[in-house]
Amino acid sequence: MARFDVINTQGQKVSEIELSDAVFSAVPNEHLIYEVAKFQAINRRAGTVAVKNSSLVSGGGKKPWRQKHTGRARQGSTRASHWVGGGKAMGPKPRDYTYRPPREVRRGALRVALSQRARENKLVILDSFELKGADEPGRKRLSKAAGQTLFGLKLAEALVVDSRENVNLHRGIRNLDAFDVLAPEGLNLESILRHQTLVLTAAAAKQLEGVLAP
Repeated sequence: MARFDVINTQGQKVSEIELSDAVFSAVPNEHLIYEVAKFQAINRRAGTVAVKNSSLVSGGGKKPWRQKHTGRARQGSTRASHWVGGGKAMGPKPRDYTYRPPREVRRGALRVALSQRARENKLVILDSFELKGADEPGRKRLSKAAGQTLFGLKLAEALVVDSRENVNLHRGIRNLDAFDVLAPEGLNLESILRHQTLVLTAAAAKQLEGVLAP
């Protein structure tokens, strides 16, 4: 079991936590990262690009001139692709780019990414992350407390993971330009790779361990 320090929002160590080696000390695997990163990127493609071919362009029903004895090349329609205003030859058509690797590949990539952040000492585990004073806007509270450096953690940017029930935290952080926040069930590879630092609450770390353990 891997052991990690648990700190409070002032950066002071308050306890330790043991987490599964399979999830937070996994062997690096670039292929898993590639497969899942490709999966997330390619699934954003709408696949709606399309152009009109000769059968979809209006007009051109009549043969421009007779077949023979005109001195010109034979033509069947003015909507052919080589005519101005004609249809596009072999143009793109709507298609589905959806790609979905197996579930164990997706989970394996998350384990590799979490372990990489742990090896780089870019994984921060908090005992809890509660914002108090529900009558004050979340962004204002965060800015007052730390100048958008997440209290005393001295972080310029990070991905924060905590339960969706912590509504004040989610509302406060998602408005900060350099930070992002997700619930544990919404954690994904791309979000981890986009941020240099990953901040987990102890409860979120345990939840991820339970879900991602092989």
